[in-house]
Amino acid sequence: MRVLLQRVTTAQVSVDGEVVGRIDPAATGAPHGLLALVGATHTDTDAIAKALADKAYRLRILDGERSAADLGAPILVVSQFTLYANTNKGRRPAWNAAAPGNIAEPLVDTFAETLRELGATVATGKFGAHMHVELTNDGPVTVLLES
Repeated sequence: MRVLLQRVTTAQVSVDGEVVGRIDPAATGAPHGLLALVGATHTDTDAIAKALADKAYRLRILDGERSAADLGAPILVVSQFTLYANTNKGRRPAWNAAAPGNIAEPLVDTFAETLRELGATVATGKFGAHMHVELTNDGPVTVLLES
């Protein structure tokens, strides 16, 4: 599993012009939130999804070297199979390392649900949809977590 975390001041995801997920950290009293782009591969498990959710929630990349757990920062989770693009040959990426939807969707759901169980406020995109993601990356800070 790969999770690309971005420290954001705002983020939202829309499908067909309708906002389906949005975080506004300032409204919750946090200086930042996180956008988590989550991709799964064939060998990922629920245990891996849960461990990476815990890592993301406690990773100290927010204001004052604090975590989302420390600040009560909200997290927007968006499925992102393209994190497993294979670009070794040619100019057209291959997607064979990305898990198919019937495997990936439950893992992304487990990731988001684990964050909620840990106490995070979580918004999500819509799995498999063509999404428009808007964000204001602060820093910029972008970190890749891998299992």
